[in-house]
Amino acid sequence: MAAIKLMIHAPTPEALKRAQNNARNLLKLEDDAEVEIVVNGPAAAVAVLITDAEILPLLVLCRNSLDGQQLQEPEGVRVVAAAVQHLARQQAAGWAYIRA
Repeated sequence: MAAIKLMIHAPTPEALKRAQNNARNLLKLEDDAEVEIVVNGPAAAVAVLITDAEILPLLVLCRNSLDGQQLQEPEGVRVVAAAVQHLARQQAAGWAYIRA
């Protein structure tokens, strides 16, 4: 069976917390899964404060949200131009989508 490719969309601080738990739970069961936590909107302000080494590599931050809130992304965290575009492109490439 093919490895799971999952985007967990987190647009709010509450959703970001759920997304982190969802990602951890999935990776415990499916260690070969590819997981992205796609963050935009109000969740961006919380995401830039994350220091958890397990979660940081999973984050995909929206440049529009960062710029709109005058936030600087943490070093080494992936940033895309627009979360909406990234979500659509990844789904077109076969990734599953869940909103946290």
